[in-house]
Amino acid sequence: MYPEHITGEPGWPAETAERPVVFLTDASSRYERRLLHEWVARHRPPALDVTVTSIPRTRRRRPGDWTLNPRLRARLARRDDPLLVPLRVAWLAPERDGQRRASWLDLLKLGDPRDPDPVRQRWFMLTQPDRCRIVMGEPATESALRARWAGSGEGNGDDHAPVTADDFTFDEYVALQAQLALERAERLLRGNRYKVPMLVRDELLARRSTRARLAALAAEVGQPPARVAARAARYLKEIAASHSPYVIDLLALAIRELIRRAYGTELRYDRSELQALFQMGQRHPLVFLPSHKSQLDHLVLQYVLWENGLPQNHTAGGINLNFFPVGQLVRRAGVFFIRRSFKDNEVYKLVLRLYIAYLLEKRFSLEWYIEGGRSRSGKLRAPRFGMLAYVVEAWWAGASDDVVLIPVSIAYDQQFDLSDYAREQRGESKRGESVRYVIDSVQRLARPHGSVHLRFGRPLSLRTEVDTADDLDEDARHLAVQKVAFDVAVRINEATPITPISLVTLALLGTRDRALSVDQTLEELEPYLGYVKRHELPTTEPLQLDTPERVREALDALADGGVVMRYDAGPEPVYAIGADQELAAAYYRNTIIHFFVDAAIAELALRAAAAAPPASAEETLWAEADRLRDLLKFEFFFPRRAEYPERLADELASNDPQWRKRLAAGDTSALLAGMRPLTAHWVLRPFLEAYLVVAEVLERRPPEESVDRDGLVEEALALGRQYHLQRRIHSGESVSVVLFATALDLAANRGLLGSGAEAAEERRALAEEIRVTLRAIDAIDALAAGQATGLFG
Repeated sequence: MYPEHITGEPGWPAETAERPVVFLTDASSRYERRLLHEWVARHRPPALDVTVTSIPRTRRRRPGDWTLNPRLRARLARRDDPLLVPLRVAWLAPERDGQRRASWLDLLKLGDPRDPDPVRQRWFMLTQPDRCRIVMGEPATESALRARWAGSGEGNGDDHAPVTADDFTFDEYVALQAQLALERAERLLRGNRYKVPMLVRDELLARRSTRARLAALAAEVGQPPARVAARAARYLKEIAASHSPYVIDLLALAIRELIRRAYGTELRYDRSELQALFQMGQRHPLVFLPSHKSQLDHLVLQYVLWENGLPQNHTAGGINLNFFPVGQLVRRAGVFFIRRSFKDNEVYKLVLRLYIAYLLEKRFSLEWYIEGGRSRSGKLRAPRFGMLAYVVEAWWAGASDDVVLIPVSIAYDQQFDLSDYAREQRGESKRGESVRYVIDSVQRLARPHGSVHLRFGRPLSLRTEVDTADDLDEDARHLAVQKVAFDVAVRINEATPITPISLVTLALLGTRDRALSVDQTLEELEPYLGYVKRHELPTTEPLQLDTPERVREALDALADGGVVMRYDAGPEPVYAIGADQELAAAYYRNTIIHFFVDAAIAELALRAAAAAPPASAEETLWAEADRLRDLLKFEFFFPRRAEYPERLADELASNDPQWRKRLAAGDTSALLAGMRPLTAHWVLRPFLEAYLVVAEVLERRPPEESVDRDGLVEEALALGRQYHLQRRIHSGESVSVVLFATALDLAANRGLLGSGAEAAEERRALAEEIRVTLRAIDAIDALAAGQATGLFG
């Protein structure tokens, strides 16, 4: 009735010789157990001492399935050093398009094709026997395992670091090692795409080292050890991902269709870069740190890994995403959930630390957004340090010899959720995640949005970049984490490509309320295209925005998205930023604004130097640049203070290699007038006008009043709208909750949110500093207008 052998089944282990053999079988059903016993009977050499005993099953587990078979303990007690051979039945998905993967058809059949129930197991053997395979894990002698168990041996491959005898009894250790060996063997059969951890909660909580740390914490917080252990088990269940190859395949197919609807058939990235990263991940755990522009970001990276047959990342997600059915699905595709706040929950913090260290120890890749949440302004947000601190802490503790951080930029030609971001910046409440929100998002993706561009920044090695000294105090460790986080942010910005739409919105916003024809837009773009080429900045494609056809294509795409208004009644179409669309247009421009910040600061620094005697002009230039760097440090990512003058000097030299001689000769004004293009008026003005609104709200506060941040933001929104109506600020993009929040961070850093006469005086000083800087920006704006009319060269 059944085949005499199973396709591709392994032969008898060659290491047996005269040694006794113990097969450790991992079977999910009686039928699988029968298949394994039949395999042993078919291949067993005569007169050999062979024992077959079961270990706890890893599939179709029920409560109590971790209970060990007493026969295993009895067999190990003989101490005759047998060869221990793990054995399992694996079921493959049907072959489709040259790949064995699940499909939506399997969903209709109500079951994972890799984990069939006993009835389907028999059916597969009757109708598709090639889908059944016997899997043999790497054999090991009892003596070798005892040596490893005692901590005197080497680590066990890529899934298990050395474990000491304090962690498990020997028979528990043998069973666990057999399961891990089978996972590695089955992975070779299925492919790296399905490298998933098994038995995380069982293994982690069974470790005596874990139990010891929980007992110590129980004593510290004054709670019974059993209660702390129970809480830890509950928290680990709440946090941990539970990968399912079945769900990984189904979600990947759904993601592919979703992305194709909005962004075409091809994601734009370098496959060779991705393969190089995978090879790096064979030696060290990788941490992918993408920019966060959209709810699609994780799905894009997840699909790219799946498309290339690479393992899925363990991705940290906010607990707000853990709603039915999304939470249940994404958890099985690799997302682990973290509470938004757990500052005073020491048990939760310990469990999260243990879980992160476990994943690094096993060399599973991690992923999270270093910004914490999505950027509503288009510009990279300031990094959050919590998760990174856990990773660095685990590395310091020896979970891995190195951890490699991978900055990732995910850029979209057009954002599908841009209207939500604009509303939130205007002060409206953020929409909560829900099934309705998911449905609305899918509906928005029905129209074309261009392409998605995935770029990998320069990897950052903790072993190379972080001090490993044991005597680092808490402040030094915190500073080390901060430096790493900011380095990652800088590298994400470096890798972010310039899109045609981002440059076109830059040109349109620079004209304020004036509509442009295609030819006029070409003229506005010319100096910026030259700047991109001169600085060799990354682009999504060769920027062919010097032809009317390509410019019209970008303008029409923005018009179709509602960001730009197209007026067709005249002799030729003209385009302008749509009504109340400044924030949306600014979003696209802000995705690339970091490439122009150095030039903007250089312009203002040159203007300050022009007012100084030639002998002190360069000193004045550096002092002004340092002041602006400090004023904008919460808005943009700058190199470390000692390194910044060199970068600014390079920026000046790119425009005029003789800038230092001209500065010393008193030719500073002409040097400034010759800079192409001038940028300070559009790069810095929107941010500083938002800062001015906040500073003037603070300035009006009575000295005896401290500041409530939420209340102040409401005041700033009201004042900002008034200033915009009065044209005291140039654009509605400065009336932004996001920009006001950063201005408040600056004020808090300068101690301006408290009460008292000193704080009041400092508030006035900040407001005046911003007003002086904006007057300098007005002068740069006038200079740029003179350049445009031909007044200055």
